Amino acid sequence: MAKDAAQAKDSHSGTIALNRRARYDFFIEERYEAGLSLLGWEVKSLRAGRLTLNEGYVVLTHDEAYLVGAHISPMNSASTHVIADPTRNRKLLMKRRELDHLVGAVDRKGYTIVPLAMYWKGGRAKLEIGLGKGKKEHDKRASEKDRDWAREKSRTMRDAARR
Repeated sequence: MAKDAAQAKDSHSGTIALNRRARYDFFIEERYEAGLSLLGWEVKSLRAGRLTLNEGYVVLTHDEAYLVGAHISPMNSASTHVIADPTRNRKLLMKRRELDHLVGAVDRKGYTIVPLAMYWKGGRAKLEIGLGKGKKEHDKRASEKDRDWAREKSRTMRDAARR
């Protein structure tokens, strides 16, 4: 019995989805954790891992934050009487002080808010959002060069240690 409970707990913890593209396209300067206002079928789909954050972004309207463009695919068995909208706007649940800081950064400094990852925390879905500035094309090439150099350096060190 305890083994089943441990397996159930493990299936509800961990990462649901990552937005790897965000770190490639933006310099992420600050990170925040936000809760989400979800419907029942959305939670079931998240537990099945049916989420795409790649095209998602965060919009601030009327001093509230909304996740726009994230795609949660509805499950066939979720519900028959609910018409599922996979890309509906989902309200983010954050503290007022954090929201005020984000509003100021976006309005005055030209930052963008992008979703970075969605994960389970205490049985609830949480979204990690990042406050970042967009990268130019030459910045992306420099990041790739640095990553390639780090990979090559680790290979060289590993080969030197074997000898």
